[in-house]
Amino acid sequence: MGHDRKPRVLVVDDDAIVAGSIAEFLRLEGHDATHAIGGEQAWGMLRDDTAHRIGAVITDAAMPGVDGGELLRRIRADRPDVAVVMLTGFGTIESAVDALRLGAVDYLTKPVVDQELRLAVERALQHRALIAENARLREQLDDRFGLDSIIGSDPRMRAMYELIDSVAPARTTVLMSGESGTGKSLVAHAIHHRSTRRDGPYVELSCGSIPETLLESELFGHVKGAFTGAHADKPGRFLRADGGTLFLDEINSASPAMQLKLLRVLQERRFEPVGSTETIEVDARVILASNQPLEELVASGAFRQDLYYRINVVKIELPPLRERVTDIPLLAEHFLSKYAAEASKAVVAISPEAIDLLRRYDYPGNVRELENIVHRAVVLTAGQTITPADLPAPVRGEGGPHALSVASAVVDPDEPWEPMPLDEALRGPERAIILRALRANDWSRQRTADQLGINRTTLYKKMKVLGIDPGDLERAG
Repeated sequence: MGHDRKPRVLVVDDDAIVAGSIAEFLRLEGHDATHAIGGEQAWGMLRDDTAHRIGAVITDAAMPGVDGGELLRRIRADRPDVAVVMLTGFGTIESAVDALRLGAVDYLTKPVVDQELRLAVERALQHRALIAENARLREQLDDRFGLDSIIGSDPRMRAMYELIDSVAPARTTVLMSGESGTGKSLVAHAIHHRSTRRDGPYVELSCGSIPETLLESELFGHVKGAFTGAHADKPGRFLRADGGTLFLDEINSASPAMQLKLLRVLQERRFEPVGSTETIEVDARVILASNQPLEELVASGAFRQDLYYRINVVKIELPPLRERVTDIPLLAEHFLSKYAAEASKAVVAISPEAIDLLRRYDYPGNVRELENIVHRAVVLTAGQTITPADLPAPVRGEGGPHALSVASAVVDPDEPWEPMPLDEALRGPERAIILRALRANDWSRQRTADQLGINRTTLYKKMKVLGIDPGDLERAG
């Protein structure tokens, strides 16, 4: 479908000057952008786009003939891989809701502010990538035991597959529990995929990754001027998930005030954006996950009992990998195939000795850690078979239970020196220390930042620079 090249952005306006200037701005920003004058010309370009180069459309709402709404309906019907951003000169939250209900991924008001346009295009292209990812997941999930990282034949996993199939068609709220890295996000994807909402949006949010001051806006949206920095209306995750599924991870980190707001929207299926008195009704199936036992938090008063009973309708418990030893070889072979293909390396097997070591390791990071171990081995091995020498020291039984799987946090002064800038030399140890702290804190970024004596924003910046992707943590559960 042409996803190997940069997706093209099509700007549509009945004013040729406006359309051309926005397209030119996007080209200066590094995008492949073109424009059409009016909806009819735009639809012709989309019909002729047999290679599916166009990945996003930014269209004016009010145009003669084929207006923005009609163009959006045609795109949703015939080109669901294209993300649409709607522009209007008379923006209200009502028209924003209408555009989003029709399937637009974002909404901007004229005159367009450069930064808002920049962010909207980025979000649209990310949404398009998510559509492609969901399509790939759909292919993988059609096979009963093809649930990607949660594949396995362990009896507890088989029972979980049965439960997923049973609960998926209903609108029932699902609560998942399990340690970080067990695959909660993948289970949420599977439930959505098997539901009648599979063609609707799938939206997820890790409550623990959003500062408390921004979480309400992130979930429910806000109107322009609701607070400092709110320069435009913004739809929240609940509205984005209308007609589909919303997955809320790390629900255990929600504050008492946020818990009360969640209880209301789950009971009444309605909410008000921050700064607005307008009530919006929403039809979203909600799946929640916790990486701490909610029963204990309810007993201590840290989690509302009424919210717990409201969300604990169907409960799915994901077992830690150390309790699924028979699945370890199957998962390891799966990850071997995946990363050997990605790296274009002829790594075809894992030696019996390496498999034995993998089976004996206790995996504090669960399936996510096994995936990283196999990925690392594929990258490092010089042969066609992964051997014990390709595995990290902790897996080989060398080092304590919290030894690092990537690099030692201490640099040996007797090691031979390889000339390099100091900041580059410090990357390995710093990355190892952060990974070690994340694992010790059950991947909680807030606790990790507190222990390291830095704020969470600094931690996120370091994770980005060092290639530690928080999205990987959330997708793996």
